[in-house]
Amino acid sequence: MNRINLSGKKRNLLIIICFVFAANVFPQVQSDSVQLKLTLEDVVALAREQSPMATMARHQFRSSYWEYRTYQASRLPSLTLNSTLPDINRSIDKIVKDDGSEGFVSRAVMNSSVEMEVSQNVGLTGGNLFLNSSLARIDNFGDNPDLSYLSYPFTFGFSQPINGYNSFKWEKKIEPAKYEEAKKELIHTLEQVSNRAVDYFFDLILAQINLEIAKKNFANSDTLYRIAEGRYQLGTIAENELLNMELGFLNAGTDLNAANIDLEVRKFRLRSFLGYNEMVDIELILPNEIPEVAIDYGRALQEANTNNPEILAMNRRLLEAEQNVARAKSQKGIQASLFALYGMSKNADDIGGVYVDPEDQQRLRIGFEIPILDWGLGRGRYKMAQSAQEVVKTNVVQSRSDFEQQVFLQVMQFNLQDDQLLIASKSDTIADKRYEVTKQRFLIGRIDVLELNDALEAKDVARRGYVQALRNYWDYFYSLRILTLYDWIDKEKLEQDFNEVLLY
Repeated sequence: MNRINLSGKKRNLLIIICFVFAANVFPQVQSDSVQLKLTLEDVVALAREQSPMATMARHQFRSSYWEYRTYQASRLPSLTLNSTLPDINRSIDKIVKDDGSEGFVSRAVMNSSVEMEVSQNVGLTGGNLFLNSSLARIDNFGDNPDLSYLSYPFTFGFSQPINGYNSFKWEKKIEPAKYEEAKKELIHTLEQVSNRAVDYFFDLILAQINLEIAKKNFANSDTLYRIAEGRYQLGTIAENELLNMELGFLNAGTDLNAANIDLEVRKFRLRSFLGYNEMVDIELILPNEIPEVAIDYGRALQEANTNNPEILAMNRRLLEAEQNVARAKSQKGIQASLFALYGMSKNADDIGGVYVDPEDQQRLRIGFEIPILDWGLGRGRYKMAQSAQEVVKTNVVQSRSDFEQQVFLQVMQFNLQDDQLLIASKSDTIADKRYEVTKQRFLIGRIDVLELNDALEAKDVARRGYVQALRNYWDYFYSLRILTLYDWIDKEKLEQDFNEVLLY
């Protein structure tokens, strides 16, 4: 069997897509369907480019990307502008007079304010720094109208929870890990698309082979039945042999009809998977060549542990379990917070005066929340988080063991496939030759119909067995790519242009 390295082959995918685009957009000018002859490499490339499964994977990555961008933005300074322009309140209120009596008075007030604030989360401590500047104006209408201004030229403040739990620290560990997992998950899903394409490809290839077999068998059965009729008229064969030949001819017709129907069904499924309509007719080319690849288990396990998103997800779950324990631990004791503020302020009757000789202001607040009686609620939450963490650890250990075993079995199975394919190829050749020899011997009357039917069945089984061996080879090949995210032909990690995906 010839072997070649497939890595250098580049198919003109753009031409294929243009043909299909014309069939989809201008069906009214298409008198006949567009005929595509595709190799396995073509089908895999088309599936990765335009299949609905691949499209959904790209959208899922975009969602993860913007989630990560949101996290990054939360660690940068933010600038906000708040304003009230204006707030008018005209009402009748109850007041206490100078002599202690109560009465009602009509009021008309307009409040206006504007505030600019810069804030920054502090990842090291989990606190928040802010700096703002504000100006407020009050207009009193009525019999004695007046107005006044109040300004805070600058106010600097800091707030800090004091409970031992820093959410920013945990986000810094978990969010980049989640984004890296999303990158690997996209590559992983595209490899699953490739593997699914292999399945659909060989489903249709087998249907094509079955149709070829059915056509050939029908033609041979027709010829042999006519010969048998002549021999029966001459009295050289018994009636039961003639009836066997007639039965074989009828069965061949039934098989031909079934093969035609199955072929159309398989074409429909492949077209649907690739996103084509009924104007595209597909014929596949059987891949008789395979690359020279031998995979070492140690290297495969190393690449799988480095690249597979399942491993990254395990590590993320361990981090999240540890985060939950830290959060529960901080909530079972004293809750405390610190708030400090320093700034300048000034009020005046005109806007110019509020910025002349402002007075300073300070504020310091330390708050405590001490659980006196919570019936063990905080401690229970902490213990639950610890138990959940141990469950996660146990599951991860088991999952890693299962994963390593899966890699081992896939490598062992793949390394056997080239020998299995060679055996299947030889069996196909031998069975075909045996049938031709048996048919010639039957034509000269040396053997009966039973031996001929046995040779025919063996030929068909060997042909299908060869196609199945090819399918097994490529199934295991792409399954290993899914597990390791590694190109075993070019000897490099599988990569993806994520910027292109975001612009897709």
